[in-house]
Amino acid sequence: RFGPSTEVSDPALGTTIMAVEFDGGVVMGADSRTSTGSYIANRASDKVTYVHDSIFVCRSGSAADTQAVADMLRYYLSMHSLEVGKAPEVPTTAQILNQICYSNKNYLMAGMICGGWDERNGGCVYSIPLGGGVFREAYTIGGSGSSYIYGYCDANFRKGMSKQEAQDFVKNAVSLAMWRDGSSGGLIRLVTISKDGVEREMVLGDKLPHLASAWCP
Repeated sequence: RFGPSTEVSDPALGTTIMAVEFDGGVVMGADSRTSTGSYIANRASDKVTYVHDSIFVCRSGSAADTQAVADMLRYYLSMHSLEVGKAPEVPTTAQILNQICYSNKNYLMAGMICGGWDERNGGCVYSIPLGGGVFREAYTIGGSGSSYIYGYCDANFRKGMSKQEAQDFVKNAVSLAMWRDGSSGGLIRLVTISKDGVEREMVLGDKLPHLASAWCP
C-alpha cells in the first residue's frame, strides 16, 4: 500500500514543548498540533496546561493520558494548598507529578515539563520524562520536535536572560522544530510566569519567526 496510512489511532501529541528559566521567572511554550496517525485532529490545541495559580505543565505523549495526569495533579495541588495553607511550591509539584507518572509508568505515555514561580525558589523548570524521573534544568525541551533543535538550544541558551530574550528564545526554537517536524505545527502558545503573575501569548502561524527562510532558496 502506498501513501500515508488511513488508519486513525488514539490522539497523540507528536509535539514540541519547552520551558526556560530567566532572571525572575519561567517561559513555557509549545506548538498546537494534535495528531491521530497521519490525520491532524486538532490544529489549535493547548499543551501548556494550568495546574495552579503560578504553576503550569507542558504535555507530550498521549493526549488522553497527559490530560488525565494534569487533572490528577490539579486535584492533588488543590488539596495540598488547603492542607499547608499556602500556594504549592514548584519542586513539590514536580515530585507529585513524578509520583503519578512513575507509579503508572506501565499504563501511561506521558512526557511532562513542570514550570512555575514560587516565593521560596523563584522560577523553576523540571523535566519528567517517559517512565518518570525528576530533573531540574535551566531549560528543557521535549516531544518529537525537540530532536531537531538540541543544537540550536545549546548554542543560544545562556543563564540570566531577560524576560524578552527568553520569550524570543522559546519562539525561535519552537518555530524551528515546527518547520522540521511533521508532527508539530499550528501556532505557538507561550506562558510567562513570574512574581508579577502569568502572561499568556499566542503566536499565529503567519506571525512565526521564520528563521528557516534565511537558508531557503
